[in-house]
Amino acid sequence: MPSLDDRPASALRQLWQAAGGAADALQRVSLVGADPVLPSSFAVGSAAQASLAAGALAAAELGRLRNGLVQQLSVDMRHAALEACTHFLIDGRAPPLWDKLSGLYPCGGDDGAGGWVRIHANFAHHRDGALRLLGLPEGDGAEPADVRRALQRWNALDVERSAADAGLVVAALRRFDEWDQHPQGQAVARQPLLQWTRLGNAPPRVLPPLSLQARPLQGVRVLDLTRILAGPVGARALAAHGADVLLVNSPHLPNIEALAETSRGKLSAHADLREPADREAFEQVLGDAHVFVQGYRPGGLQQLGYGAEPIAERHPGIVVVSLSAYGPSGPWSGRRGFDSLVQTASGFNIAEALAFGSGAARALPMQILDHATGHLMVLAACAALQRQQREGGSWHVQVSLARTGQWLRGLGRVPDGFAVGPPGFTPYIETTDSGFGRLSALRHAAQLSATPAAWERPSMPPGSHPLAWPPPDRPRR
Repeated sequence: MPSLDDRPASALRQLWQAAGGAADALQRVSLVGADPVLPSSFAVGSAAQASLAAGALAAAELGRLRNGLVQQLSVDMRHAALEACTHFLIDGRAPPLWDKLSGLYPCGGDDGAGGWVRIHANFAHHRDGALRLLGLPEGDGAEPADVRRALQRWNALDVERSAADAGLVVAALRRFDEWDQHPQGQAVARQPLLQWTRLGNAPPRVLPPLSLQARPLQGVRVLDLTRILAGPVGARALAAHGADVLLVNSPHLPNIEALAETSRGKLSAHADLREPADREAFEQVLGDAHVFVQGYRPGGLQQLGYGAEPIAERHPGIVVVSLSAYGPSGPWSGRRGFDSLVQTASGFNIAEALAFGSGAARALPMQILDHATGHLMVLAACAALQRQQREGGSWHVQVSLARTGQWLRGLGRVPDGFAVGPPGFTPYIETTDSGFGRLSALRHAAQLSATPAAWERPSMPPGSHPLAWPPPDRPRR
């Protein structure tokens, strides 16, 4: 296990090796700060800093491959950790990030004799599905006390299993040792952090010319079919380094208010992939994309013909990055999940509570699995583009929240991690106009020496832009 002083650098080396990066590139990275920066017994600051640095370094190295420019990279741990807190204001208002029914509940009685479950109810259809499962009326009239009473008749594992069978998002609370003995925990432990698959033998694709003044991903087209929260964070970082990111939402699916913060730098279009006209337009933009990132439920896009293999057959040379909750193997490989649920199911909540000294469960101070995995998607996309430039082929890289959690566990624990209070956001905030209102949110924490990260396009509501790539010389609006 790395020492406290070496932990951020060791974490970055692990990620860089997983991507097959050249070792000498690490010499151009400066990592400032040390855990703890937020109250936790886990090295959440190191995880935020190292993952963000890995993605930014991969972007810089792709830029170097394109124009020869060598850049230095600096990432401050405090800034990186706070960026992972999804803190933002719209017109001075902090939007609520959680539904009132989302949270941890005891089963089998108020003492939790039947275990505990975490319910994720931020989307109305997930909330109503959970209420239906528990025999409660659907709608926003239910209160947490109603859910607590209904769960007195249940065992936590039965709730988890029944919810999964119904396509809902509920997780039973486990210890680390219980997760390690669980078939899915064992499957996750066997998965690589980045799972690489070469698809076909397409020749290298020619990327647009890159001037020395341009950010390293300028001219790279990224088609973004991600929603919550890891994928949007990763695609936002790609945009910060110059990529043209086209976010495509279904007009029939809801979004969370964090969309205003995670859509910075992106174009935002609508497409219903069940409609022939939208499919035709989508196929056109897909054909011109260099990278396709997706985070829909496992199997969802495959059913529509947009799995990695058929995409690579139709569009040779493309890079596909896929996000899931629990990875591509194991009995839960097709299960939906979010950061908070993966934390609960895989042992983090109990481990954090034991370190803190009270309570049945305690969440990590931010959704670090989401944010770290999002930056692993940046690392995967940029490293795969480099491989494509050198070796050809189409590439599919898979990441998962649970496997990122396994990596976080491996970074070790932080003595006296709760002795620190949360630092203030103010020094890192920038305020800009957006399609949602006046947006105050954190600047990107990765500092490249010659081409600073920036979001030139304001975040806009879904459907604000056409389903098309902008001409290369069009101003970024």
